[in-house]
Amino acid sequence: MLDITATAEPQSARTTFDFSELTARERYKLMIGTVVPRPIALVTTVDEQGRVNAAPFSFFNCLSADPPILALGVEFQPDMSFKDTAHNIRMTEVFTVNMVSMSIAEAMHVCAAKYPRDVDELKRAGLTAMPGVKIAAPWIAEAPAAFECRRHLTLELGKSRQIIMGEIVYAHYAGGIVDDRLHVDAGRMDTIARLGGDTCSTIRDRFEMLTPTV
Repeated sequence: MLDITATAEPQSARTTFDFSELTARERYKLMIGTVVPRPIALVTTVDEQGRVNAAPFSFFNCLSADPPILALGVEFQPDMSFKDTAHNIRMTEVFTVNMVSMSIAEAMHVCAAKYPRDVDELKRAGLTAMPGVKIAAPWIAEAPAAFECRRHLTLELGKSRQIIMGEIVYAHYAGGIVDDRLHVDAGRMDTIARLGGDTCSTIRDRFEMLTPTV
């Protein structure tokens, strides 16, 4: 039974948790339900035999533009062995991050199933693998945008997860998404995001907030 402490505040009550007293699963539930929305990376890799793997990750974001760095949080198997994505990146040093639009949301979900290593998730999902320009990992033709990445750094986080940072070396965009000023049209991207549990969201409701000046 969790010890939930309500702290009185003016016109509200605040619920607090001591993370040192929670299980890993309890911390996970709070984090994924709170840090929302999270973009989804559909990551494509190849193994030593050139077999393609595709898997979605919502522990994902961009961290730096100089150098251009993306980060993935990749969980280990229950026995602490690598999942296919982590294994392939370890062996080949490359991966491609494909952004997920509403039009390929269901296909992305197909790729999330736990297939054997020799199964091509992209074929199962009806997605098209295109040869990488600078790396061996393919990009997905149906994705609104894709970043070819070389592994920059891997952080080992205890027994459960790696943070894999990749440097973007090449980018692919569907026609009409980027203008001549390098502005990306969020409406045309039409990406989806992950919330808590099995719930996802779109970015179709948007509003402007201009940066204030002093």
